[in-house]
Amino acid sequence: MDDRSPEKRRLQLIWGVALVAAGLGVFYRIPQVMPQVETIEYFQSSSVVIRIFFYIMGAMLVYGGGSKLFKYFPRPDGK
Repeated sequence: MDDRSPEKRRLQLIWGVALVAAGLGVFYRIPQVMPQVETIEYFQSSSVVIRIFFYIMGAMLVYGGGSKLFKYFPRPDGK
């Protein structure tokens, strides 16, 4: 059982939802933003690496928010 106050638990729930939303927003925006990034001459040669790191950043945001959400809701077996 979580011994934190209800206010802190609620804040963690909100933060988890915000992280998941930000991660999904990153996934949504990558195809729209990458053509603009590729127009910058300095980044043209490394556009694949930049795209990969954007996807990694989105995955980390979704994973972090998801872990907070899973911790917020107790499992049915009580553990």
